[in-house]
Amino acid sequence: MGVRRIREFNSALLGKWCWRLLTEKESLWYRVLVAKYGEEGGRLVDGARLDSAWWHAIATLRREEWFNSHVARSVGNGKQIYFWWDVWVGGVSFREKFSRLFELAMDKWVSVFDMCQLGWGENGEAWKWRQRLFAWEEEKVGELCLLLQNVTLQVDEDRWL
Repeated sequence: MGVRRIREFNSALLGKWCWRLLTEKESLWYRVLVAKYGEEGGRLVDGARLDSAWWHAIATLRREEWFNSHVARSVGNGKQIYFWWDVWVGGVSFREKFSRLFELAMDKWVSVFDMCQLGWGENGEAWKWRQRLFAWEEEKVGELCLLLQNVTLQVDEDRWL
């Protein structure tokens, strides 16, 4: 009869919109959503009481494990990936895995590209903190640097950073 499983079909369509939120930030519809709901740190704001049913459904899907566990983005050059917020190494965001370092970071919305350019080795220029680190916090920086040790970013089609 051509009847689809409506819930799954709806989730797939909403997932497509979630994907577009990540990849089409220059489009007209994205700018309309920014004007209506606001943007914070390069991400659309969700959770307002006056959200439309459509926007509420998308925001709910974005918060669920399903979307994050079934969708992957290539880091590429790292310009569109937030170092602390996005899941790009190890299956969990650095904001969650290294919450204390995130609290102390001067720039919480820095891109992966910018962090790499500044140098994310243990003594790199990328690490800018609001205060001097304790020894256990410095150990966490070392742990984070180990995760970044083998990361390479695509600069263009033929070169890697």
